[in-house]
Amino acid sequence: MERLIVAFSAGVDSTFLLKVAIDTLGRANVLACTGVSPSLAEGELKSVRDLAQHIGANLRLIETREMDNPNYVENSPRRCYHCKSELFGKLSAIATAEGFPFVCNGANADDVGDYRPGMEAATEFAVRSPLLDAALTKDEIRFLSQKVGLPTWNKPALACLSSRIPYGTPVQVTSLKQIDQAEALLRERGFTVCRVRHHGTLARIEVPADDLHRLVSEPLRAEITAAFKSFGYTYVAVDLLGFRSGSGNEVLKLTATKS
Repeated sequence: MERLIVAFSAGVDSTFLLKVAIDTLGRANVLACTGVSPSLAEGELKSVRDLAQHIGANLRLIETREMDNPNYVENSPRRCYHCKSELFGKLSAIATAEGFPFVCNGANADDVGDYRPGMEAATEFAVRSPLLDAALTKDEIRFLSQKVGLPTWNKPALACLSSRIPYGTPVQVTSLKQIDQAEALLRERGFTVCRVRHHGTLARIEVPADDLHRLVSEPLRAEITAAFKSFGYTYVAVDLLGFRSGSGNEVLKLTATKS
């Protein structure tokens, strides 16, 4: 590929892709670009900077304005498409202006089976997916990341904060801030894998089933409840099914079954 831009989220996949790209093509021929908007958790922005420095990557933070797009804000099941169109559009413009023949993302072989409208946007902007081209699965990427000494090899899967808001509920900056504060608190208390699903005045907490007992034990239960109320939630609920990545898409599967 000679020169390329990596859409860098600091997740397991894009971090590994960035590392391999630099090792293969050289630092000068690789540019890591990260979209910055209210849907990016504050802690993840720090992680982006730290990991880029760890790898020795050239990093550029790009302001994305998906919140200005009413099609994104309305939060239909196509939300991710509009977000990725905004990001890939800006990265493609940089690539053209600065002589990068390729823009790449961290999609892998496990991403093919799930509902991911963002991959449609990648196709429209001719974004390449080297990990998918190599048929690498998430587990294989974690294994290889550990082999090359990347600290992300066991990093929990993450998604943008907007994914915590049910389809059909408009995305608002205030809601994203609430979610970010709530999840940051849970991580500070040792719940490295967690989601706070935002249902207006109600926060629905997902943690792995093995962590449910600790979550509802005193004094942690009372502390979390008080903190969530200070963030603006009236009700704090625990999902007894536990953590499920992409559980927001369960409503789509239910609708498809009924139809």
